[in-house]
Amino acid sequence: MRAIRITRTGGPDVLELAEIERPAPGPGEILVRNQAIGLNFIDTYHRTGLYPVKLPTGLGMEGAGEVVEVGEGVDRFAVGDQAAYASGPIGAYAEFHVVKAGRAVKPPAGVGAGVAAACLLKGMTAEFLLRRCFPVQAGQTILVHAAAGGVGSILVQWAKALGATVIGTVGSAEKAARVRELGGDHVILYRDQDVAAEVRRITGGAGVPVAYDSVGAATFEATLGSLARRGMFVSYGNASGPAPAILPGRLSQLGSLFLTRPTLFDYVATTEELDASAAALFGVIAKGQVRIDIGQTFPLAEAKAAHEALEGRQTVGASLLIP
Repeated sequence: MRAIRITRTGGPDVLELAEIERPAPGPGEILVRNQAIGLNFIDTYHRTGLYPVKLPTGLGMEGAGEVVEVGEGVDRFAVGDQAAYASGPIGAYAEFHVVKAGRAVKPPAGVGAGVAAACLLKGMTAEFLLRRCFPVQAGQTILVHAAAGGVGSILVQWAKALGATVIGTVGSAEKAARVRELGGDHVILYRDQDVAAEVRRITGGAGVPVAYDSVGAATFEATLGSLARRGMFVSYGNASGPAPAILPGRLSQLGSLFLTRPTLFDYVATTEELDASAAALFGVIAKGQVRIDIGQTFPLAEAKAAHEALEGRQTVGASLLIP
């Protein structure tokens, strides 16, 4: 089968298309013929070595397609079922991928492989951020960085469905228009405006009870400056580079703030948690409260170009690789 592999960490140029042996599922596992593969920032962190991985390796955590083989003891899936997965193991950038049956879900009727691969990792991330990491309540005003991106666009829509007022930050007028289309109440162009000052202006000086920051280094100080007393800084990404270290005393000085660095995998650690998170996501999609937009697709062989577009902030919504 064809697969994207890396033998060293670095820029997009380390991605290589290779012919490797098709894997076979072991006990408790399924083999999925990928019909669509999700592209996520965590893939770039693995590629660069920010999140260390054992080399050589494949890349990718998310995909969807048809189950073509099942291992011993599997009763959760049968050959011919549709399956989607988003929590590894690494190696989804391939025509086939083996995953544990308990780490995959069955998309409901009407949700095709493309939408499933575009939404599962990003959508379950939005689910735990909004419903469990910091349970957003109706009437609250929240800050969402990179609001036009894959996770950000889902956060905006879902938060609106929960009754929140959403302030989003973006890097261009085009992306600002998209956030408004998604229901964002206020949009800040972070390259041209003082984010913290704008948040204070919008909130009458109070700040926001929670800020969701996937950008990292470039927005760290602005996020701190945007939080209300006892507000929560949710740092869940590094699009501009890792967030800097902070002395605990600063959190006290800025209003007894909370800082958390969550990861999806700790919030879907069991099959029961995985199923509940996916069901909540598919539920808001079915109700029309969250729309999944696939902004761009790339052939599997063009993974390098896909990573360049993602890191260059040239993507809107979700991105897919197609085997």
